[in-house]
Amino acid sequence: MTVRGRQRQRQRRRRKAALRRAKARLRRTAWSGGAVAALALALTWKTVWPYVLGVVLVGLLGAIGWWLWTARLRTVARHRAWRTEQENAARERSMAEVDAMTWQRFESYVAELCRRDGCTQVVVSGKSGDLGADVIGRMPDGRLLVIQCKHYAPHRTVPSGDMQKFLGTAKAEHHADVAVFVATCAFTREAEKLAMKHGILALHRNLLGAWVRGATLESLLPLNGAGNGRTGRRPRSSGVPGRAAERRSRRAPDRAAPYDGDGG
Repeated sequence: MTVRGRQRQRQRRRRKAALRRAKARLRRTAWSGGAVAALALALTWKTVWPYVLGVVLVGLLGAIGWWLWTARLRTVARHRAWRTEQENAARERSMAEVDAMTWQRFESYVAELCRRDGCTQVVVSGKSGDLGADVIGRMPDGRLLVIQCKHYAPHRTVPSGDMQKFLGTAKAEHHADVAVFVATCAFTREAEKLAMKHGILALHRNLLGAWVRGATLESLLPLNGAGNGRTGRRPRSSGVPGRAAERRSRRAPDRAAPYDGDGG
């Protein structure tokens, strides 16, 4: 062992010895203080016993109150987690019915949701060449509403190219006051950014599930950009650029969920 190693070893021994001595002094002080307190309590017991009893009762009540409060917090947290889990499960059950629809039925269903929320003059285009306006209507306050519908499989994503097409027609062609792009899947990050930049509501799968479960379209407008529309954890793809993901989404055919038939 080197000289420096022996020095470090001696220093560790000295620190351990000093720590043992400090602990021993603390124990002696505690015992001495406890003995003095016990002697004083015994000599003045007839005078101080009500105060001692009060302190004990207060401490006991405080401990009980603390336990009840923490137990309530745990119960509330468990209840919230259970309620969130149930809501997610119910939303997925509802979305399973939406996934089973044809694209024509999905557009009609979106129109039904609009009417449920108080929209008026709701019309379903349902044909090619509609310039991205699958559903047109009026919001309850009279604003013009234009909706593009995409009935894709849940694992797919809506690329920014589709959002660009809708952006070029929703306001320029249809003069929409409220433009909504509703999809049964998620949007790519580029598509979401484009929608938020130009005031289009990107109604991805999770927000659509909330709409199906009873949330109004008006209440969903401020949530634009919230969440990502994926039911599971986002896969790690830090090394894959977003445009590459979009190209894969456009190339991959989806037999389970045909294109929405709007010609775009």
